[in-house]
Amino acid sequence: MESDDGAVNDLMALGLSRYEALVYLALVRRESYTAAEAARAAQVPRQRVYDVLDALVRRQLAVPRPGRVTSFSAVAPDLALARLMARQRQSLERLDQVSGALALALAPLWSDGRTHTDPLDYIEVLRDPRAIAERFARIQEQAAHELLSFCKPPFVAPPANDEGIEAVRRLRRAGGTARAVYTHDALGDAEVLENVRRFAAAGEESRFAPRLPLKLVVADASLVLCDMPDPVAGTRATTALYIEHPALATCLRMAFLAVWEQAGEGPGPGGG
Repeated sequence: MESDDGAVNDLMALGLSRYEALVYLALVRRESYTAAEAARAAQVPRQRVYDVLDALVRRQLAVPRPGRVTSFSAVAPDLALARLMARQRQSLERLDQVSGALALALAPLWSDGRTHTDPLDYIEVLRDPRAIAERFARIQEQAAHELLSFCKPPFVAPPANDEGIEAVRRLRRAGGTARAVYTHDALGDAEVLENVRRFAAAGEESRFAPRLPLKLVVADASLVLCDMPDPVAGTRATTALYIEHPALATCLRMAFLAVWEQAGEGPGPGGG
């Protein structure tokens, strides 16, 4: 399937997981495949192919054909791609709504940070990249039950982010949750993609979205770290806000979950 790498990546950009893309490309080559045949043709684990085929049927990209052994056929590519594009448009519309809600929620805090000499007790304004990186490391350490992140470049943590890996492992051992949404750009960056896989191996759940409104970390629905790129100074200038405010954190957590529901799955720990 090496010659299909470009098509696989294109289908992943349209919202399919790698396994879903591989199985769909296998199905288009023949009238129908049984699950076992599809697994062999697509070179995906047989124990995963049933879930993958169910997902393709739910997305209306494949059709089951009842018989002594159920087989599956691919929906015509033009129709399948039209359906994938429709889902992407819905996702973008939802992201636009979330972005607007985030802007409304954060605008008063941004104004306060610009107009008050002394920030409010529950808001810390950070402009030094080193201070932002230190606060990012601290919020990972402070998370006791849940850690939610919007991840997009440029990254302030070291590429390996061993502290983040340990935080994810600690949360999962305690029965907690670690989730991250990355932009589709991560799928084309080998270093970032390897880091995504390392976090997945530690227990982080990850999904991918076409774009994200800002970088964001929400811990335990009470702590928030988010960036506020300066529209005047340019993309290189960033102000980060560290906020200890449960009400705002809960609002941003709801926004995260809305994006999470619309985002697509990415490669697993083993690269599948």
